[in-house]
Amino acid sequence: MFRLTQTVRNLFLRFQGLFGVLFQSISDFVRNIFGFFAKLFGFTSSGYFLESDQVQSIKQASAKEPIETNQDNTPKIPATNRRRPNAKLDDYYLNMARDVKKN
Repeated sequence: MFRLTQTVRNLFLRFQGLFGVLFQSISDFVRNIFGFFAKLFGFTSSGYFLESDQVQSIKQASAKEPIETNQDNTPKIPATNRRRPNAKLDDYYLNMARDVKKN
């Protein structure tokens, strides 16, 4: 029975690989066709659906005032500890491991 299930699994894997290769080539072909028409009609440009800035009344913040940034010169100290807070539990397991190693 084991050989039968292995044969069926291998058969399905081979079908999956075959259909993966076939459908990949078909999907690439369709993607190329739609990509050609998208380039032809100008859908690949990022701003084809946006109106101008004046119509939307968008104001540019960078043109008015530059943003000031303040640098923090205080040294950063990491808040990590070398040992975990449950050191007693760690010692228990370390001692158990030493006892097992001795025996």
